[in-house]
Amino acid sequence: MSDSFKWGIIGAGRIAGKFASDLQTLRWAQLHAVASRSSERAKTFDEEYGAAHAFGSYEEIFYSGVEAVYVATRHPDHAAATILCLENGIPVLCEKPFAMNAGEVQQMIDTAKRNNTFLMEAIWTRFIPTTLKALELIEAGKIGEVISVKADFGFKAKKDLSGRLYNKELGGGSLLDIGIYPAFLSLLLLGKPTKILAHAAIGETDVDEEMAAILTYDNGKMAQIHSTIRADSKTEAFIYGTEGVIHIHSRWHEPTSMSLLLPEERPQDFFFDYPCIGYAYEAEEVMTCLAAGKKESEALPLSFSLDLITLLDDIRKEIGLTYTADD
Repeated sequence: MSDSFKWGIIGAGRIAGKFASDLQTLRWAQLHAVASRSSERAKTFDEEYGAAHAFGSYEEIFYSGVEAVYVATRHPDHAAATILCLENGIPVLCEKPFAMNAGEVQQMIDTAKRNNTFLMEAIWTRFIPTTLKALELIEAGKIGEVISVKADFGFKAKKDLSGRLYNKELGGGSLLDIGIYPAFLSLLLLGKPTKILAHAAIGETDVDEEMAAILTYDNGKMAQIHSTIRADSKTEAFIYGTEGVIHIHSRWHEPTSMSLLLPEERPQDFFFDYPCIGYAYEAEEVMTCLAAGKKESEALPLSFSLDLITLLDDIRKEIGLTYTADD
Protein backbone atom coordinates (compact mmCIF):
# COMPACT_ATOMS: atom_id res chain seq x y z
CA MET A 1 0.00 0.00 0.00
CA SER A 2 1.27 3.48 -0.87
CA ASP A 3 2.36 5.70 1.99
CA SER A 4 0.40 8.58 0.50
CA PHE A 5 -3.16 7.34 -0.02
CA LYS A 6 -5.07 10.47 -0.95
CA TRP A 7 -8.53 10.83 0.58
CA GLY A 8 -11.11 13.34 -0.51
CA ILE A 9 -14.17 14.40 1.49
CA ILE A 10 -17.41 15.72 0.02
CA GLY A 11 -19.29 17.66 2.68
CA ALA A 12 -17.74 19.80 5.38
CA GLY A 13 -19.91 19.17 8.43
CA ARG A 14 -19.41 17.61 11.85
CA ILE A 15 -19.11 13.98 10.71
CA ALA A 16 -16.68 14.97 7.97
CA GLY A 17 -14.56 16.60 10.65
CA LYS A 18 -14.47 13.44 12.74
CA PHE A 19 -13.42 11.39 9.71
CA ALA A 20 -10.71 13.92 8.84
CA SER A 21 -9.45 13.85 12.42
CA ASP A 22 -9.19 10.06 12.33
CA LEU A 23 -7.28 10.10 9.04
CA GLN A 24 -4.51 11.86 10.94
CA THR A 25 -4.04 8.72 13.05
CA LEU A 26 -3.41 6.53 9.98
CA ARG A 27 0.16 6.29 8.78
CA TRP A 28 -0.90 5.37 5.25
CA ALA A 29 -3.52 8.09 4.73
CA GLN A 30 -3.75 11.80 4.15
CA LEU A 31 -6.59 14.27 3.64
CA HIS A 32 -5.87 15.45 0.12
CA ALA A 33 -8.99 17.45 -0.73
CA VAL A 34 -12.31 18.64 0.64
CA ALA A 35 -15.27 19.80 -1.43
CA SER A 36 -18.42 21.65 -0.43
CA ARG A 37 -21.12 23.57 -2.24
CA SER A 38 -19.87 26.50 -0.15
CA SER A 39 -16.35 27.75 -0.86
CA GLU A 40 -16.30 29.39 2.57
CA ARG A 41 -17.17 26.13 4.36
CA ALA A 42 -14.55 24.25 2.35
CA LYS A 43 -11.91 26.83 3.21
CA THR A 44 -12.80 26.79 6.92
CA PHE A 45 -12.65 22.98 6.95
CA ASP A 46 -9.31 23.06 5.16
CA GLU A 47 -7.88 25.49 7.71
CA GLU A 48 -8.86 23.18 10.56
CA TYR A 49 -7.88 19.81 9.10
CA GLY A 50 -5.12 20.68 6.64
CA ALA A 51 -6.35 19.41 3.29
CA ALA A 52 -4.06 20.06 0.36
CA HIS A 53 -7.00 21.37 -1.68
CA ALA A 54 -10.35 22.97 -0.85
CA PHE A 55 -13.06 23.27 -3.49
CA GLY A 56 -16.38 25.09 -3.67
CA SER A 57 -17.93 22.44 -5.93
CA TYR A 58 -18.03 18.66 -5.85
CA GLU A 59 -16.86 18.29 -9.44
CA GLU A 60 -13.50 19.92 -8.84
CA ILE A 61 -12.42 17.18 -6.45
CA PHE A 62 -12.35 14.59 -9.25
CA TYR A 63 -9.34 16.29 -10.86
CA SER A 64 -7.32 16.71 -7.68
CA GLY A 65 -5.73 13.26 -7.63
CA VAL A 66 -7.88 11.73 -4.85
CA GLU A 67 -7.86 7.93 -4.64
CA ALA A 68 -11.15 7.63 -2.75
CA VAL A 69 -13.88 9.98 -1.55
CA TYR A 70 -15.79 9.93 1.72
CA VAL A 71 -19.31 11.29 1.10
CA ALA A 72 -20.45 13.12 4.22
CA THR A 73 -23.31 15.24 2.91
CA ARG A 74 -26.80 15.33 4.41
CA HIS A 75 -28.89 12.18 3.96
CA PRO A 76 -30.92 13.21 0.86
CA ASP A 77 -27.73 14.11 -1.04
CA HIS A 78 -25.89 10.82 -0.45
CA ALA A 79 -27.09 9.08 -3.60
CA ALA A 80 -26.45 11.96 -6.02
CA ALA A 81 -22.98 12.74 -4.64
CA THR A 82 -22.01 9.07 -4.65
CA ILE A 83 -23.23 8.47 -8.19
CA LEU A 84 -21.36 11.58 -9.36
CA CYS A 85 -18.14 10.17 -7.92
CA LEU A 86 -18.69 6.72 -9.35
CA GLU A 87 -19.45 8.09 -12.81
CA ASN A 88 -16.03 9.73 -12.64
CA GLY A 89 -14.34 6.49 -11.60
CA ILE A 90 -13.72 7.59 -7.99
CA PRO A 91 -14.06 4.90 -5.25
CA VAL A 92 -16.60 5.91 -2.60
CA LEU A 93 -17.12 5.42 1.11
CA CYS A 94 -20.61 6.88 1.67
CA GLU A 95 -21.90 7.84 5.09
CA LYS A 96 -24.94 6.02 6.46
CA PRO A 97 -27.76 5.80 5.68
CA PHE A 98 -26.45 4.82 2.25
CA ALA A 99 -29.39 6.69 0.69
CA MET A 100 -33.02 7.55 1.43
CA ASN A 101 -34.53 4.28 0.20
CA ALA A 102 -33.77 0.99 -1.49
CA GLY A 103 -34.42 2.43 -4.97
CA GLU A 104 -31.64 4.97 -4.55
CA VAL A 105 -29.27 2.37 -3.10
CA GLN A 106 -29.90 0.08 -6.05
CA GLN A 107 -29.02 2.95 -8.41
CA MET A 108 -25.77 3.49 -6.51
CA ILE A 109 -24.88 -0.21 -6.68
CA ASP A 110 -25.73 -0.39 -10.38
CA THR A 111 -23.56 2.66 -11.07
CA ALA A 112 -20.63 1.19 -9.15
CA LYS A 113 -20.83 -2.06 -11.09
CA ARG A 114 -21.28 -0.33 -14.43
CA ASN A 115 -18.18 1.75 -13.79
CA ASN A 116 -16.27 -1.11 -12.15
CA THR A 117 -15.60 1.16 -9.16
CA PHE A 118 -15.39 0.45 -5.43
CA LEU A 119 -18.33 1.37 -3.20
CA MET A 120 -18.99 0.83 0.51
CA GLU A 121 -21.40 2.18 3.10
CA ALA A 122 -19.72 3.93 6.02
CA ILE A 123 -21.09 1.85 8.86
CA TRP A 124 -18.09 2.28 11.13
CA THR A 125 -19.64 0.02 13.79
CA ARG A 126 -18.96 -3.00 11.56
CA PHE A 127 -15.20 -2.51 11.87
CA ILE A 128 -14.63 -1.37 15.46
CA PRO A 129 -12.88 -3.81 17.85
CA THR A 130 -15.96 -4.44 20.01
CA THR A 131 -17.97 -5.68 17.05
CA LEU A 132 -15.08 -7.80 15.79
CA LYS A 133 -14.59 -9.32 19.25
CA ALA A 134 -18.30 -10.07 19.59
CA LEU A 135 -18.28 -11.85 16.23
CA GLU A 136 -15.17 -13.78 17.27
CA LEU A 137 -16.84 -14.96 20.49
CA ILE A 138 -19.97 -15.98 18.61
CA GLU A 139 -17.95 -17.85 15.97
CA ALA A 140 -16.11 -19.67 18.76
CA GLY A 141 -19.44 -20.80 20.22
CA LYS A 142 -18.92 -18.96 23.51
CA ILE A 143 -22.62 -18.08 23.85
CA GLY A 144 -24.02 -20.96 21.84
CA GLU A 145 -26.51 -20.12 19.10
CA VAL A 146 -27.60 -16.49 18.90
CA ILE A 147 -31.35 -16.37 19.49
CA SER A 148 -32.09 -12.74 20.31
CA VAL A 149 -30.69 -9.23 19.97
CA LYS A 150 -31.64 -6.12 21.92
CA ALA A 151 -30.14 -2.73 21.08
CA ASP A 152 -31.02 0.91 21.53
CA PHE A 153 -29.65 4.33 20.66
CA GLY A 154 -31.08 7.52 22.09
CA PHE A 155 -30.17 11.06 23.03
CA LYS A 156 -32.11 14.19 23.87
CA ALA A 157 -31.68 16.44 20.86
CA LYS A 158 -32.01 20.20 20.95
CA LYS A 159 -35.58 20.93 19.86
CA ASP A 160 -34.71 22.93 16.76
CA LEU A 161 -37.60 22.23 14.39
CA SER A 162 -35.68 23.62 11.42
CA GLY A 163 -32.55 21.62 12.25
CA ARG A 164 -31.49 18.49 10.41
CA LEU A 165 -32.89 16.00 12.93
CA TYR A 166 -36.39 17.48 12.77
CA ASN A 167 -36.46 18.60 9.15
CA LYS A 168 -38.25 16.09 6.94
CA GLU A 169 -36.74 17.55 3.76
CA LEU A 170 -33.29 16.81 5.20
CA GLY A 171 -34.14 13.19 6.04
CA GLY A 172 -34.83 13.94 9.70
CA GLY A 173 -36.03 11.55 12.38
CA SER A 174 -34.47 9.03 14.71
CA LEU A 175 -34.66 5.93 12.50
CA LEU A 176 -32.42 6.96 9.61
CA ASP A 177 -30.02 8.88 11.83
CA ILE A 178 -29.47 6.54 14.78
CA GLY A 179 -32.03 3.73 14.55
CA ILE A 180 -29.95 2.39 11.69
CA TYR A 181 -27.39 1.15 14.24
CA PRO A 182 -29.71 -1.25 16.11
CA ALA A 183 -31.17 -2.29 12.75
CA PHE A 184 -27.63 -2.98 11.49
CA LEU A 185 -26.83 -5.21 14.47
CA SER A 186 -30.02 -7.23 14.08
CA LEU A 187 -29.32 -7.77 10.39
CA LEU A 188 -25.68 -8.66 11.01
CA LEU A 189 -26.50 -11.32 13.59
CA LEU A 190 -29.94 -12.60 12.62
CA GLY A 191 -30.40 -11.74 8.96
CA LYS A 192 -33.60 -10.47 7.35
CA PRO A 193 -36.75 -10.72 9.52
CA THR A 194 -39.96 -12.30 8.33
CA LYS A 195 -42.24 -10.00 10.34
CA ILE A 196 -41.92 -6.44 11.64
CA LEU A 197 -44.01 -4.80 14.32
CA ALA A 198 -43.06 -1.14 14.72
CA HIS A 199 -44.45 1.98 16.34
CA ALA A 200 -43.24 5.56 16.41
CA ALA A 201 -43.88 8.90 18.03
CA ILE A 202 -44.31 11.21 15.03
CA GLY A 203 -43.61 14.81 15.99
CA GLU A 204 -44.98 18.11 14.71
CA THR A 205 -42.56 18.12 11.77
CA ASP A 206 -43.81 14.68 10.65
CA VAL A 207 -40.64 12.75 11.44
CA ASP A 208 -40.19 9.94 13.96
CA GLU A 209 -38.86 11.36 17.20
CA GLU A 210 -38.90 7.88 18.70
CA MET A 211 -39.19 4.41 17.19
CA ALA A 212 -39.45 0.91 18.60
CA ALA A 213 -39.64 -2.31 16.61
CA ILE A 214 -39.81 -6.03 17.22
CA LEU A 215 -38.36 -8.14 14.42
CA THR A 216 -39.25 -11.81 14.30
CA TYR A 217 -37.89 -14.69 12.25
CA ASP A 218 -39.25 -18.01 11.00
CA ASN A 219 -36.81 -19.87 13.27
CA GLY A 220 -38.29 -18.22 16.38
CA LYS A 221 -35.47 -15.74 16.84
CA MET A 222 -36.21 -12.13 17.71
CA ALA A 223 -34.70 -8.64 17.79
CA GLN A 224 -35.83 -5.61 19.77
CA ILE A 225 -34.58 -2.29 18.49
CA HIS A 226 -35.21 1.25 19.70
CA SER A 227 -34.16 4.78 18.78
CA THR A 228 -35.10 8.18 20.13
CA ILE A 229 -34.12 11.84 19.94
CA ARG A 230 -36.48 12.65 22.81
CA ALA A 231 -34.40 11.29 25.70
CA ASP A 232 -31.00 9.96 26.66
CA SER A 233 -31.00 6.16 26.62
CA LYS A 234 -28.42 3.68 27.85
CA THR A 235 -27.38 2.96 24.25
CA GLU A 236 -26.35 -0.60 25.00
CA ALA A 237 -26.54 -3.84 23.06
CA PHE A 238 -27.22 -7.37 24.28
CA ILE A 239 -26.66 -10.48 22.20
CA TYR A 240 -28.45 -13.43 23.77
CA GLY A 241 -27.34 -16.96 23.01
CA THR A 242 -28.40 -20.42 24.15
CA GLU A 243 -25.31 -20.62 26.40
CA GLY A 244 -24.58 -17.03 27.39
CA VAL A 245 -24.84 -13.31 26.68
CA ILE A 246 -22.61 -10.65 25.17
CA HIS A 247 -23.16 -7.18 26.61
CA ILE A 248 -21.66 -4.32 24.59
CA HIS A 249 -21.46 -1.36 26.92
CA SER A 250 -22.59 2.21 26.33
CA ARG A 251 -22.30 3.65 23.77
CA TRP A 252 -22.25 0.35 21.97
CA HIS A 253 -22.22 1.63 18.37
CA GLU A 254 -18.85 3.34 18.85
CA PRO A 255 -15.55 2.20 20.41
CA THR A 256 -16.27 1.05 23.96
CA SER A 257 -15.94 -2.07 26.15
CA MET A 258 -17.89 -5.31 26.42
CA SER A 259 -18.58 -8.28 28.67
CA LEU A 260 -19.13 -11.99 28.18
CA LEU A 261 -21.74 -13.26 30.62
CA LEU A 262 -21.87 -17.02 31.20
CA PRO A 263 -24.00 -18.91 33.74
CA GLU A 264 -22.39 -19.30 37.17
CA GLU A 265 -19.24 -17.48 36.07
CA ARG A 266 -17.92 -14.01 36.76
CA PRO A 267 -18.24 -11.61 33.81
CA GLN A 268 -15.31 -11.62 31.41
CA ASP A 269 -14.64 -8.00 30.54
CA PHE A 270 -12.91 -6.83 27.38
CA PHE A 271 -11.25 -3.43 27.05
CA PHE A 272 -9.54 -2.01 24.00
CA ASP A 273 -6.92 0.63 23.33
CA TYR A 274 -8.48 3.08 20.89
CA PRO A 275 -6.05 5.45 19.13
CA CYS A 276 -8.87 7.18 17.25
CA ILE A 277 -12.53 8.20 17.37
CA GLY A 278 -13.42 5.07 15.39
CA TYR A 279 -13.76 6.20 11.79
CA ALA A 280 -10.21 5.14 11.02
CA TYR A 281 -11.24 1.48 10.99
CA GLU A 282 -13.62 1.90 8.06
CA ALA A 283 -11.05 4.02 6.21
CA GLU A 284 -8.52 1.21 6.67
CA GLU A 285 -11.02 -1.29 5.27
CA VAL A 286 -11.47 0.80 2.13
CA MET A 287 -7.73 1.20 1.61
CA THR A 288 -7.13 -2.52 2.18
CA CYS A 289 -9.85 -3.45 -0.30
CA LEU A 290 -8.53 -1.08 -2.94
CA ALA A 291 -4.97 -2.34 -2.48
CA ALA A 292 -6.29 -5.86 -3.15
CA GLY A 293 -8.20 -4.73 -6.25
CA LYS A 294 -11.61 -5.37 -4.71
CA LYS A 295 -14.75 -3.50 -5.77
CA GLU A 296 -16.59 -4.03 -2.49
CA SER A 297 -15.89 -5.13 1.06
CA GLU A 298 -16.40 -8.76 2.00
CA ALA A 299 -17.12 -7.68 5.58
CA LEU A 300 -19.74 -5.15 4.48
CA PRO A 301 -20.86 -6.13 0.99
CA LEU A 302 -23.25 -4.08 -1.11
CA SER A 303 -25.91 -6.77 -0.75
CA PHE A 304 -25.87 -6.18 3.00
CA SER A 305 -26.38 -2.44 2.54
CA LEU A 306 -29.29 -3.11 0.20
CA ASP A 307 -30.84 -5.45 2.78
CA LEU A 308 -30.31 -2.84 5.49
CA ILE A 309 -32.01 0.01 3.63
CA THR A 310 -34.82 -2.38 2.69
CA LEU A 311 -35.27 -3.16 6.41
CA LEU A 312 -35.41 0.57 7.16
CA ASP A 313 -37.93 1.04 4.33
CA ASP A 314 -40.11 -1.73 5.78
CA ILE A 315 -39.99 -0.18 9.24
CA ARG A 316 -40.93 3.19 7.76
CA LYS A 317 -43.95 1.58 6.12
CA GLU A 318 -45.02 0.24 9.50
CA ILE A 319 -44.77 3.65 11.17
CA GLY A 320 -46.14 5.61 8.21
CA LEU A 321 -43.03 7.69 7.53
CA THR A 322 -42.31 8.83 3.97
CA TYR A 323 -39.83 11.23 2.40
CA THR A 324 -39.74 13.21 -0.82
CA ALA A 325 -37.37 10.64 -2.32
CA ASP A 326 -40.11 8.02 -2.03
CA ASP A 327 -42.39 9.86 -4.46
